[in-house]
Amino acid sequence: MSKNTFSALLVEDKESQANLIELENVDALPNQGGDLLIRVTHSSLNYKDGLAVTGKGKVLRSFPIVPGIDLAGVVEDAGESTKFKAGDQVFVTGWGVGEQVSGGYAGFAKVKPEWAELIPEGLSAMHCMALGTAGFTAMLATLSLEDHKVLPDSGPVLVTGASGGVGSIAISLLAKRQYNVVASTGRIEEQGEYLKSLGASEIIHREELSSPSGRPLDSERWAGAIDSVGGETLASILRQTQYRGSVAACGLAGGASLPSTVLPFILRGVNLLGIDSVMCPSWLRKRAWSRMSEDIDLKTLEQLIQVIPLDAVPDAAQQILAGKIRGRIVVDMSL
Repeated sequence: MSKNTFSALLVEDKESQANLIELENVDALPNQGGDLLIRVTHSSLNYKDGLAVTGKGKVLRSFPIVPGIDLAGVVEDAGESTKFKAGDQVFVTGWGVGEQVSGGYAGFAKVKPEWAELIPEGLSAMHCMALGTAGFTAMLATLSLEDHKVLPDSGPVLVTGASGGVGSIAISLLAKRQYNVVASTGRIEEQGEYLKSLGASEIIHREELSSPSGRPLDSERWAGAIDSVGGETLASILRQTQYRGSVAACGLAGGASLPSTVLPFILRGVNLLGIDSVMCPSWLRKRAWSRMSEDIDLKTLEQLIQVIPLDAVPDAAQQILAGKIRGRIVVDMSL
């Protein structure tokens, strides 16, 4: 193996799963996104990555492609960019990386300079990937609730999919700001103490939210919610949200449909807030990452992390789709 050879997970076509291969040089990277060359040191595993790697979801838009929607590392060649120089430590989330152009599951990545950000002071590449798209999404959802006046004294805030990446970090962020956080999970006995250690004051079983009630409105329970499940769960939350409360929707683990009515919106003034982390504008990215660097407890974050090598990603992808992953998985390219 030459010094220029590096490993990558490659999806050849829409019928394939990801396979570990060796690429001879950077020029062999398919679907390059730009001329900023980054030596990838860390990536992460999100639910969307699980779909891409296993071929179970139509999230990949071009082929062949290296999945991995998050990456962090060191600038090897800044190309024509004046924003970065060789040696800068940077990270990338979203912008179609790992979906439309090759992403983080390779030793190198080439992206547009405007997609990359310097790693914030106080955080490392490992921390940025422990947060990654999941943490970024959780922070965007938290900021959106705040912007719509869901404050710590407004009442309980529900977090669904609580033991997953978005849910775990959302609980930690909300608890830091003294919110009364209620966590919803299907694994109370297994994960209850873990969720309380993150700051949840109460744990409810996800089945409380997953069944249709037959009513357009239910009793008011939540001042706000961060929902990564969608489907019937999101519909139930909307029926139970307090007058002028808000629900930040950021996932579809339970389905993409929304079997609801307009009544929560026109009778209670409920706000349904869509959270998009992929094409999120740069000014909002800077705001979110700045707040995360202030609010995230690094000791708590490190408790959420499971570190794996690149060749373990396919197995971990199966586990994340099966709901068996707690917290965050960081992919360390040096292992």
